Amino acid sequence: MADEESVRDALRKVNDPEVGMNIVDLGLVYDVEVSPVRVRVTMTMTSPTCPMGDYLVDSVRDAVHRAAPEVPDVEVKLVWDPPWTPERMNEDARKFFGW
Repeated sequence: MADEESVRDALRKVNDPEVGMNIVDLGLVYDVEVSPVRVRVTMTMTSPTCPMGDYLVDSVRDAVHRAAPEVPDVEVKLVWDPPWTPERMNEDARKFFGW
């Protein structure tokens, strides 16, 4: 069965096409919950008006299905609180952007 780390690894393959970096390193993934019947990914976007929002949510759902095909339900919960800030990025992402 999939676990949180394997789901996060799968999500590292989902890139935000506007910035060319994966959503985990960008700090867009707030939480991953894995059970035998559901994987729930709580995430945000860099902005509520992100034009890639639907694409990213669909890509997250697809990545989780590939990582955990035995889990029947994948939920992507999009939240705006707390709001995303650059401080949520990991060190590699900050270096990539020169911050």
